[in-house]
Amino acid sequence: MRTTVGIIGAGPAGLFLSHLLHQHGVESVVLERRDRAYCERRQRAGVVEHGVAEALRESGLGERMEREGFRHDGIELRFDGRGHRIDFPELTGRHVMIWAQTEIVKDLIARRVADGGRIFFEAEATAIEDIETERPRVRFTTAEGVDEVLECDYVVACDGFHGIGRTSLPEEVVRTYDKTYPFGWLGILADVPPSCDELIYARHERGFALHSMRSESVSRLYLQVPADTDPADWSDDRIWSELATRFELREGGWKLETGPITDKSLTPMRSFVAEPMRHGRLFLAGDAAHIVPPTGAKGLNLAMRDVMLLAEGLRAWQESGATAALDTYSDTALRRVWRAEHFSYWMTSLLHIDPDGTPFDRRLQLSYLDHIAACRPAAAQLAENYTGLPEV
Repeated sequence: MRTTVGIIGAGPAGLFLSHLLHQHGVESVVLERRDRAYCERRQRAGVVEHGVAEALRESGLGERMEREGFRHDGIELRFDGRGHRIDFPELTGRHVMIWAQTEIVKDLIARRVADGGRIFFEAEATAIEDIETERPRVRFTTAEGVDEVLECDYVVACDGFHGIGRTSLPEEVVRTYDKTYPFGWLGILADVPPSCDELIYARHERGFALHSMRSESVSRLYLQVPADTDPADWSDDRIWSELATRFELREGGWKLETGPITDKSLTPMRSFVAEPMRHGRLFLAGDAAHIVPPTGAKGLNLAMRDVMLLAEGLRAWQESGATAALDTYSDTALRRVWRAEHFSYWMTSLLHIDPDGTPFDRRLQLSYLDHIAACRPAAAQLAENYTGLPEV
């Protein structure tokens, strides 16, 4: 099999890259080890930065997002029994969209199929070879168990942290930076209308909590828990009681709506970066190269920004043979990655209770939260990072 760009992974990054390349007249093939149904139902992020939402609209993928998603003009920081709203348009002129990654993937698959795109589900990539030549190739096994080879001009690995993309780079050229956190998020989906119109980030002495939503009838909520927590140990009543405690306002006037919990899962908290994000004709994008704790809502957005860069570079190469944008891809992408890593780390440190922290550490958290509430430049810095830095 032969194509111009071989893409490993049919998550939002791989599919969006394939879609953008098609619009630029560049041929691609997507290999995905899972089946289509799995890809279309796996729950992931839900906050889409201003610039990424604009890119979805401009590429013809914004119609359902506009109709069914939520435009959010701010978030609420809740701490010490008080709430403070961060107004995005006032501070930055931008906003975010609440539109689940699941829905983005559904739209992308439907669009690629309608456009005649080649997506091979249940096709597991087993090796990436000859990346230092002009004819790299990907070995994969089809759903029928047949071994195949995909020959390409370039390979883009959008296959996640545990995929073969990063490990296919020569060991001697890769540097990794890693931080694990001593807590995770117990996440739930509940068939109950959201209790608020915008996201609530709550810092409480018992731990962090986040109130989000998936639709007008489905809420998405999270609790900080120890990293080794088994979600099965948390009953529905215990979850709702703990959420109500952490969201409680000193002056009252706000009520957490409860309902049937349809899903419970544990999200580990990790920061990770691999450098470089390109070697030879193999490029890394998304979780294959970097992981952020979800507090800053950056994972999906970084992945989409990566492939937006790659799409422009591959278009320039296709049209004129120019490789400047491809040659600088890793350095350009990593500038944004490290800013997002810092923001995600900062948000996590600001809002979570470190089990090994001291009373001094906790007073520093409250002091800085008070500073954000009182100081416009401090609030603007948070808003600028959260909605997505236009240029880095």
